[in-house]
This record gives sequence, structure tokens and C-alpha cells, in this order.
Amino acid sequence: MTNPPLTLYLAAPRGFCAGVDRAIKIVEMALTKWGAPVYVRHEIVHNKYVVDDLRAKGAVFVEELDECPDDRPVIFSAHGVPKSVPAEADKRQMIYVDATCPLVSKVHIEAERHHEAGLQIIMIGHEGHPETIGTMGQLPDGAVLLVETEEDVAKLDVRDESALAYVTQTTLSVDDTIGIVAALNARFPAIKGPHKEDICYATTNRQAAVKAMAAECEAMLVVGAPNSSNSRRLVEVGARAGCGYAQLVQRATDIDWRSLEGISSIGVTAGASAPEVLVNEVIEALQARYDVTIKQVETAVENVEFKVPRVLRMPA
Repeated sequence: MTNPPLTLYLAAPRGFCAGVDRAIKIVEMALTKWGAPVYVRHEIVHNKYVVDDLRAKGAVFVEELDECPDDRPVIFSAHGVPKSVPAEADKRQMIYVDATCPLVSKVHIEAERHHEAGLQIIMIGHEGHPETIGTMGQLPDGAVLLVETEEDVAKLDVRDESALAYVTQTTLSVDDTIGIVAALNARFPAIKGPHKEDICYATTNRQAAVKAMAAECEAMLVVGAPNSSNSRRLVEVGARAGCGYAQLVQRATDIDWRSLEGISSIGVTAGASAPEVLVNEVIEALQARYDVTIKQVETAVENVEFKVPRVLRMPA
């Protein structure tokens, strides 16, 4: 019995971005330089496969600094941390390496600059996400107001409508954020925004590739973790752009095959913290059940690279 035909649209770009690549490299170089164990505050990136791989090499993942001993190095995750965390590490005379994505650090600097200019900050982001906590934690308690939706904008109680600025989480839905920014500008005409959008190039590019192929696909699989903001946004973008069914999977074993019965076209992409090995695993699982023809949908070429901190490039 022959397998049914399936056209597989493969999004490009997909998977690791420069910030994720740098963060993983930082943990690996720290292990090489100082030996195991090296402690990591919060998951270095939101992907179980990556975290498990680094754990096997000697990384110890914790949620708070008080779980780390004073005499071992600690790494802060790619999502960024509140200022209180490195301050506490300094107080305890710990060796630490900050793996915050440079594009997240850019948002931190923007927020601080606006605060120093006397502006109240509004952050567009997801409550409880580590990046949001880290960005809001750059400034004193209460200095940043958080909005998640256009409805939240209508409820804002600000100090002075003429002295406002906004920043955004880097991994949001581009389309959703446009709506929230429009609501902010409509309600607060004097509000200042970033010179260049805070949503990072990788999030924007991955969403654009999904939009480009969504209408061709009866179903879509997004490889990524359930706690990965950018991966979850890809599922939403795919569904909104015309794909009848979009599913988030961590591994090929998570695929809900019953939902894919009768399809002849599928899109596959991966969030910015999902390694290509997991994409290949999904493709192989599809090839085992279908006669697959792969069509690449490329909407951008990425060549961004971020240097690791100098402390890791110096001899121990």
C-alpha cells in the first residue's frame, strides 16, 4: 500500500535566532572554562530539548539566585533579568555571565533612557513572561505599566498623558502589536515609541514566512515549547493567515495524527528557540506516513551574529 501524497511547505527562516544561538554557546563555553556545574537562572531558552542537552553536559537550572552557591558561576537567561539579580550576585561576589539577548538589552536601555527623561513607561507584553519581568525590573517598582491588549489601553491610569513612552516585548505577534500601538497613539497622541520596532527581526521574519505559506496549507505544525512566546505566536499567526489547523509540537511524538487525517498539504516551521534537529524529526515522521514533496518558502535570509561576552573569550 502506497503512502498518500503530501506537499510539505517548509518555512525559512525558522528555528534558532542569533540571540538563542549566543545564549546556548555561552553555557557551553562556561562549562568548558569553569567545568561543571555551572548554574543557569531560569531556562536559558524556552526549549526542553536544549535545556536537557545542556543539563546532561553539567548545567544546573534554577529559578532564583538563592538556589545557587556563591562559589560556582551562574548564567542569566536570554530573556533578561531584573536589575536586582546582578546586584545580588555582585553582593555575593559571584562569577556571573549575562546571556540576555542584545535585542532585549536594547529594550532595557530604551526604557531606562525614557525613565531618566521623566517619562512614564508603558510596556506591551505578556504578564509573567521572564522577558517582561526582566524589562519591568530595570526600573523602580511602579515605573512601568503593562498592557497585553487594546482593551487594557482603555483602562490605563497614567500620571501625565503628555509624558509617556512605550516599549514592547521582543517576541509578540506583529499584527496584534500594531493594534495595541495604534490604540496607545489614539489615546495618548504625545506618547513616544522606539526609533525602530522592539519586536525582534527573528520574530518578525518567522511570522512573515508563516503568513506567506499559510493559505497553501491545510494544516501547520509549529515546532516549539508551550512556554515559548514566539512559538505560540506562530500558531496564532498561521491560523489567522488562512491555515485551517495549526498545532504546536515539542517533538514529533507530540503530533496529533488524527487531526491530520485526509490532508494533502502541511506547513512546518519552528520557533526561535527550537533546534533544527527537532524540525528534521518532524519531517521524518511525516515522510514515514506520506509520500512527501518538500517546497521551501523563503521570505528572508538571516546572517545576524552576536558576540559572546568577553569574559568567556579570555583564558581561565
